[in-house]
Amino acid sequence: MIFFRRPLFPCHLIQWTLLTRSQSSDVSNKIHHTDLKDVPLERIRNFSIVAHIDHGKSTLADRILEVVGAISISKDNKQILDKLQVERERGITVKAQTASFIYDYQGQDMLLNLIDTPGHVDFSAEVSKSLASCQGVILVVDAKQGVQAQTVSNYNLAVANDLAVVPVLNKIDLPEVDLDSCLNQLESLFDIDPNSVILASAKSGIGIEEILDAVVDRILPPLTHGQGDSLKFLLQDSWYDQYKGAVGLIQVFDGVLKLGDEITSVKTKKTYNVKSLGILTPEEVSVPAIHPGQIGFFTCNMKTTKEAIVGDTFHRINRPVEPILHVSTPNPMVYSGFYPTESSYYSNLKTAIDKISLNDSSVSIDPETSPALGSGWRIGFLGLLHMEVFSQRLQQEFDAEVILTQPSVPYKIIPKPHLVKKFGQEIWVKTPKDWVDKDVAETYLEPIVKGTIIVPEEYMQQVASLCSSCRGIAEDTTFVDQTRVRMVYTLPLSDIVTNFFDDLKRITSGYGSFDYEDAGYIHSQLIKVDILLNGKPVPELSFLSNPSKARPTGKIKVAKLKELLPRQLYDVAIQATRGKTILARETIKAARKDVTAKCYGGDLTRKQKLLKNQAEGKKRLRAIGNIQVSKETFIKVLTNK
Repeated sequence: MIFFRRPLFPCHLIQWTLLTRSQSSDVSNKIHHTDLKDVPLERIRNFSIVAHIDHGKSTLADRILEVVGAISISKDNKQILDKLQVERERGITVKAQTASFIYDYQGQDMLLNLIDTPGHVDFSAEVSKSLASCQGVILVVDAKQGVQAQTVSNYNLAVANDLAVVPVLNKIDLPEVDLDSCLNQLESLFDIDPNSVILASAKSGIGIEEILDAVVDRILPPLTHGQGDSLKFLLQDSWYDQYKGAVGLIQVFDGVLKLGDEITSVKTKKTYNVKSLGILTPEEVSVPAIHPGQIGFFTCNMKTTKEAIVGDTFHRINRPVEPILHVSTPNPMVYSGFYPTESSYYSNLKTAIDKISLNDSSVSIDPETSPALGSGWRIGFLGLLHMEVFSQRLQQEFDAEVILTQPSVPYKIIPKPHLVKKFGQEIWVKTPKDWVDKDVAETYLEPIVKGTIIVPEEYMQQVASLCSSCRGIAEDTTFVDQTRVRMVYTLPLSDIVTNFFDDLKRITSGYGSFDYEDAGYIHSQLIKVDILLNGKPVPELSFLSNPSKARPTGKIKVAKLKELLPRQLYDVAIQATRGKTILARETIKAARKDVTAKCYGGDLTRKQKLLKNQAEGKKRLRAIGNIQVSKETFIKVLTNK
């Protein structure tokens, strides 16, 4: 099949846009259950929209829904599928969202199931989960920015899942776009024929029908049997509804799921009764049945939200089947402590975390107790943005105020052979209190990532210096085109988890893009650094570090404590130590009281006696004094505020 590019003269663009919008304004795409039943399997297409962040995925989804008549045409249609408040405020997609609609293709009604996915690397698990239910993807590339790091990752993910790829060059109506350069990038990196690339503008509505036609032409229908009385469907996603409880997004592979059916989970072996069924158009529409190849949602009598396991397979009761997928939970890359601002808020915060985690299966949650902050949880995330979005959702959706501690990464320790029986094959270290010394440890391991950076050529030296300062090792450097270069580095996760992305944007004037993937663990020289106040350790302030980073990090910690702690009647020594080695020190000078103020003249020995007694009193206070660190101080130090 040969695909031709659309002419790019401005007059053609304007005429085509007006024609498409006028035609689609009269379309009504109300899907009824009779429509779904009458759509054969070969006329169903399941596809995702994938792209780097800010390349126009959500806008493209808006225009598609307008063209097919699923939503009315309006200038206010922005991020229709982004239903979370945090998504609209930040202008990013956090959760993959689904919409089903009928598309008239050459006189035939096609049922298209669209999934709009996130673009940030922290939500790559959402993309992977979505692709498991698709047969193809629309790969969107910004015509002005070109191929970015996450574009490469998404393409490789689609190919690994054996999915058809429909390449789309978006924002072609922007000034100063270099279409030839972008097409060359797609050809050189992905071996995509430039003639197969669809030129479009999601904002203006250019090329939308051409994209939909390509979805029908190039993407295969879902692979399913749909014969006999067998039933098999996959739980793609889940969320909490205050009226319905746990709601599951599903795709039916075999059989027909009907209201009242008794179904059984492959993972939990528990049986449920189907209470309601529906599809998203993107509005919720109730249906009596969901047929093979279709995507919809269901509710049942799940007693707890934890029973909705994303990736689980369901079947008809007493009719066992093999699992459709073996979906593994992604490993958390970053951990942070979550604590209620007041101990009385613990129960409410626990409920809020449980409900949000139902909608975000990529987080790991473990109870944790801190003498300074009370009872809370150690929660694992896929990145810093993931952590920020999770905490913001707690505030916006459940009005829950939380205290977040500084993020840390998980380390592994291999114990000495004669201690394996006592400690196990490996010891996971998520907090400094889990640390074991060298008398137990045979090997220390820290997590690393494979980072892909795409930047203009003139910033290569600055990026190389940044990666070197983060203990990065160069793996590969290739030119994407004549002006941009792709740099691949192996980097320790602990060094990029905080400010790396911001530093990259700063030194590249915003032109650098960064994507990373888990690369396992490597041997490392790790140490535990303790913070002492007058020689007494404060366990909550301890941290783990590479020896090269321990001293500068320790200096920052003690300087902050000096700024925050109140003055005492005696000197307070603040130290960062590694064993008996002092890495950094600050001293809070004593608050001085003028004990000689009441002496008006007289013998000098009287003043000397008063000063001597004062010095001896301060010495006794320092020996028995206990430095009280307030909760507010802990919060400011632990949260790095």
